[in-house]
Amino acid sequence: MKIFRHFHQADGSPLALAIGNFDGIHLGHQALLKRLIETAHARGLKSAVMTFEPHPREFFTPMQAPARLTSLREKLELFAEAGVEYAYVCPFNKRFAAVTAEDFMQRIVREAMKAQAILVGEDFRFGAGRGGSAMDFAEAGFELINLPHVVFDGKRISSTAVREALANGDLAHAAKLLGRTYSISGKVVHGDKIGRQLGYPTANIHMLHDRPPLFGVYAVKLEGLADTHLPGVASLGVRPTIRANDRPKLEVHLFDFDQDIYGRHVRVHFMHKIRDEMKFADLETLKRWIHADELAARDYFKH
Repeated sequence: MKIFRHFHQADGSPLALAIGNFDGIHLGHQALLKRLIETAHARGLKSAVMTFEPHPREFFTPMQAPARLTSLREKLELFAEAGVEYAYVCPFNKRFAAVTAEDFMQRIVREAMKAQAILVGEDFRFGAGRGGSAMDFAEAGFELINLPHVVFDGKRISSTAVREALANGDLAHAAKLLGRTYSISGKVVHGDKIGRQLGYPTANIHMLHDRPPLFGVYAVKLEGLADTHLPGVASLGVRPTIRANDRPKLEVHLFDFDQDIYGRHVRVHFMHKIRDEMKFADLETLKRWIHADELAARDYFKH
C-alpha cells in the first residue's frame, strides 16, 4: 500500500475513494472497505482511503475528544490488510478546517486526487463547519456509494459502541463489533524496572496516545516475538502505587519468558479483564496482587 501525506503527491491514477476517520476499523468500516475494493476492481480504478490526523475532534476540542481505538500506524496496517492500494493521511489543522465543502470536493478530491467514485457512511459530513453532506458529492457529478450502518444485535456498530464495550470490560462484545480481539501495538522500550525488582519483569509498550479506551489488568497474548502468540498478564493504567499523575503505561509480563526484546514492535491482544486498576499501600502489597493476577491469567488460558 502506498501512503501519501500531501494531495499533490497523487500519481494521477483515477480513484475509488473512501473518506472517514476509521477509528478502530470495526465491522462497519470493514464493510465500507470491502465495497471500496469491489468498486475499484469493477470500474478499473485504484482503491484509496482518505483519513485524518489528528482526529478532527482532537483538533477542535482536545479535552473532550474520545479515546483513540487505533493509532495512525495501526489504522494504516489494517487498511493494508484489507487490500487498500492507496492511503491519504490528511493533516487536520486550522488551514484544512477552513476549507469549504465545495473546495474540498472540487480542488482536492476531483482535481488533485482524481477521484471518480466516493464511498462514505450515510451520516458523513465534511467541509468548514461540517457544511457538506454525502449527497453533495452526487450533485457535483461524482459516483456516490453511500453505505448504510452495519447493525449487530439490533444496534448500529460504531467506534463509540466499541469504546463503551472496552470501558465496561466487555472484551467479548468489543471483539464481535471489531471482528477481532482488541489490540494495541507499539515498540518495547525501557521502563523504570520496578516490575523486575518485584520479580515480575515486564515489556513496556510505547503507546502513541495518552487516552487509551481501556484500563485495568488483563490476560493478554503478545504477537510479534514468535510464530505463536505468547500468553501473559498486562497492566494498562497510571500506576497509582508507583507515582502520582503518571501518564498511562502498558506493561506486559510474559509467562516463562526471559529474552531481551527492547526495540521490537509487538501487538498486545486483550483477551480477558481480570480487575480494575488499584492503588496499594506499599510495593509488597502490590507484589502479592501481581502474583494473584498472574495466577488468574494462567487459569484463564488453561481453561
